[in-house]
Amino acid sequence: MFQKYKKKIIFSVVLGALVFLGLSIYANFNELMEAFGIYNWLMFPLILVLSFCNYIARFLRWQYYTKTLNIQIERKMSFLVFLSSFIMSVTPGKIGEVFKSYLLKEQNGTPISKSAPIVFAERITDFLSLIMLSLAGALMFGYGTKLIIGFGAVLIILVFIIASRKISHAIIGFMERLKFISKISHKVHEAYDSIYQMVRFKELMVTIVLSIFAWSFECFSFYLVINGFGIESFPHINIFVATFVYGFATIVGAATMLPGGLGATDASITGLLVLLSIPKSVSVASTLIIRAATLWFAVVVGIAAVMFYQKVSHKRLNEIVLES
Repeated sequence: MFQKYKKKIIFSVVLGALVFLGLSIYANFNELMEAFGIYNWLMFPLILVLSFCNYIARFLRWQYYTKTLNIQIERKMSFLVFLSSFIMSVTPGKIGEVFKSYLLKEQNGTPISKSAPIVFAERITDFLSLIMLSLAGALMFGYGTKLIIGFGAVLIILVFIIASRKISHAIIGFMERLKFISKISHKVHEAYDSIYQMVRFKELMVTIVLSIFAWSFECFSFYLVINGFGIESFPHINIFVATFVYGFATIVGAATMLPGGLGATDASITGLLVLLSIPKSVSVASTLIIRAATLWFAVVVGIAAVMFYQKVSHKRLNEIVLES
């Protein structure tokens, strides 16, 4: 699997470079460099710490899911498995995070069809939490409210369908008429049993709270990014507006299924900041700083975790994939 996604990761890096180039041209490269020059870079380490706090909160959610599915794994190794998946953060829709399932199977033999639905459950709670965080800012900003509510309604309907065994089994039964589905029907049922356990009321409420907690860290990080240019210059950008901008842009990027939301998230953040009367150069600089501190920092953390995992497990990733 790692080999399968290596080219996609390289493609995402190239796409990221093109996004940087495009935004630089849009903002005027010289003016962009001036904006970077006036930024208070002493705040950047704090922003990275807040990003890592996001990872810790999401790890607690991961631990809760593994406990819900009765997946036994040592906490330290579980943390390493979780962080290793960040190397796949720039895969389309973050689907590469199923990499966690490969590592879990290596550690304790957990079937991939049992653990892979965790990634789907994570995306659902990520979306729902970002919608809740963004809604207050959307009402203040007067932009995107209908889109956010509409997207939230679709997600709630999806959760309702998954939480209904009768409806879900009927859908699965219909899908089993397809030959390629019928061949793996036992895996489909196992995957559904996993996702069903994770969207029950108690489990859903616990993980949504953890998700809100997690994404609040990154939303606050974005507020600090704007602050780094001097809050007296942009008094209208309060924590609620900053949360809306970052949350809404993240939802848009994820909805496009582009690797890491590249292009869509970046353009959304920049566009919304420009709509808020922030100069193009500062808007682009803010976008690039927050994306470096969240998306690309996650990839770096993932690379470090993978290297440490290989050292601890005494196995190369290619060997793990071949055995899987």
